[in-house]
Amino acid sequence: MTKKVAVLGAGSWGSVLANVLDENGHEVALWTYKSAQADEINHQHTNSKYIQDLRFSDSLHATTDLQEALHDADVILFVVPTKAVREVAVQVCDILRATNQAPLLVHASKGLELKTYKRISEIIAEEIPAGYNQGIVALSGPSHAEEVAHHDLTLITAASEDLELAKQVQDLFMNDYLRIYTNTDLIGVELGAAFKNIIALGAGALHGLGYGDDAKAALMTRGLAEISRLGVAFGADPLTFIGLSGVGDLIVTCTSVHSRNWRAGDQLGAGKKLPDVIADMGMVIEGINTCKAAYELAAQKQIEMPITNAIYNVLYQKADIKEEIGNLMTRQGKSEATAQTF
Repeated sequence: MTKKVAVLGAGSWGSVLANVLDENGHEVALWTYKSAQADEINHQHTNSKYIQDLRFSDSLHATTDLQEALHDADVILFVVPTKAVREVAVQVCDILRATNQAPLLVHASKGLELKTYKRISEIIAEEIPAGYNQGIVALSGPSHAEEVAHHDLTLITAASEDLELAKQVQDLFMNDYLRIYTNTDLIGVELGAAFKNIIALGAGALHGLGYGDDAKAALMTRGLAEISRLGVAFGADPLTFIGLSGVGDLIVTCTSVHSRNWRAGDQLGAGKKLPDVIADMGMVIEGINTCKAAYELAAQKQIEMPITNAIYNVLYQKADIKEEIGNLMTRQGKSEATAQTF
């Protein structure tokens, strides 16, 4: 059944997901606050700053008018940076109240809010009350916009506490190159999506320093143990972390040049200063803020996260990367069995 979908955020992932939905036969309105970007998408059918070598569907419509984008929408898909989710959700709620709409809410962003450290579904739920939505679903997993744009085979997860809502999102997006699995562990899916960006910074740093595959495999494995420990402490199902939104997303983010977090870590490992890395990237590096969140949450829960602590020291305490690696490698020996989450 054809749905009307408002996609909020025309970065690489938002615009590619909008194009997927359009190709799937849905009516899509893609919202951006940048008029030049909307004009480019509507008239040239490209989004050159964010996604190269993709000609978007002629029927995909971009707009800077949020009310126009939300008009009669069955589904609203948030794909804005984490730091903008609350602000955009407030604006969305104002419009939904005025028009008496209650669409299904979906988000495909990955991170935690600064200061509150709340998950994205929590932010959206706070700003858009139950009377103005059908429920919230998170769309997450190992996916690069650049590859989905060219119909590479991709498998991701639709997570909601309400399985029927997750199935609706599954039906909305699934096609012959994009396969969606459902999951009811919303906490685990969102936390896995956020925390893996921290480990990706570390993986990039190892590459920048010239370390090989052994080091990267070790970092990813022990990084997954840390992610799992913290996630379970907040109510996640440990099995989620060995699924698509856990180890799957960790692998793709820690091994690919498409990953902003990996590229940022690579530059740090090569000796570039953090402010220069941020300036050069030109897009949000979610792992930087998420690392601070994970560091402080782990301290609150008294959970041991040595890799996260080391990356935090590099990002926020100006610690030397090589010294932090040395400290990790010379820690007291432990049993792997007792260091696992489950």
